[in-house]
Formats: sequence, structure tokens, C-alpha cells
Amino acid sequence: MPTDFSTLIPIRYGDVDAQGHVNNARNLTFIEHARMEYLLHLGLWDGHDFKDLGLIVADVHIAFRAQILFGQTVRVRTWISRLGNKSIRFEYRLEDADTGQLLSEAETVMVTYDYHTDRSIRVPETWREKIAAFEGIPPYSE
Repeated sequence: MPTDFSTLIPIRYGDVDAQGHVNNARNLTFIEHARMEYLLHLGLWDGHDFKDLGLIVADVHIAFRAQILFGQTVRVRTWISRLGNKSIRFEYRLEDADTGQLLSEAETVMVTYDYHTDRSIRVPETWREKIAAFEGIPPYSE
């Protein structure tokens, strides 16, 4: 975990399923929310026009380690571990915000994408520079 960027997510009643714990699909929503916070934090997206977001999901992996329950607050630690030509690997660690207990780990491969032309594009140089400086990784880590 190179950076200590994190997002807090309080678990709401609507996040819980009939088995009494957070439904596994909500983990995807939690990491999506954390990813958006990360992009905003680095100034890679302004949070307004979704056509200018510039990323599309190509691959997702989630490993569930412990139940998440109503009333917990989850800390989603988010970082970028690799910059490809047209892709970026985000990694996530979901922990109980109070105890630090590992709840799940996830990874997404995001492709840089132009929604106006419906095509993948190279990772913009400005993104490479900001991410590499923030994460302490090479701007080309393919």
C-alpha cells in the first residue's frame, strides 16, 4: 500500500441483506465510491460531467475476508499499483475503521476511455505525472 489515501463508508441499513450482513455486491459499490474520491483528490476528474470521467472498468477481483455488518464504518484504502499504456490498476483494502480488521481486498483494472468517441485512449500524460508523483511509482510501469 504505497499511499495512505482512504475513504470512510458508514454501513447503512440498506446495505444489509437477508442474511444480516452487507451483500457482496455492495463491496463493488464501496470500491467504486472510493475510486471516485481518489480521482477527485488527485484532480483527475472534476466530479461533474460523467462523459469526461475517462475510465471504464475492464476487470474486477474481490476477495472477501470477513463479514461487514450494519453499524460498522468501513475504511477503504485505495492506491494505484500499475500504469499501463491504456490501463490503470487500482487496489483496495477494506478494513473496519475502528479495529483495522481486514474485511476484503479488491483490484480493478480500469481502461482509459473517451466516452465522446467510444474508444480506449492512452493514459494521459498529466494523469501519469500526478499518479506517479502521488504513489511513488514509475509513470510507465507496464
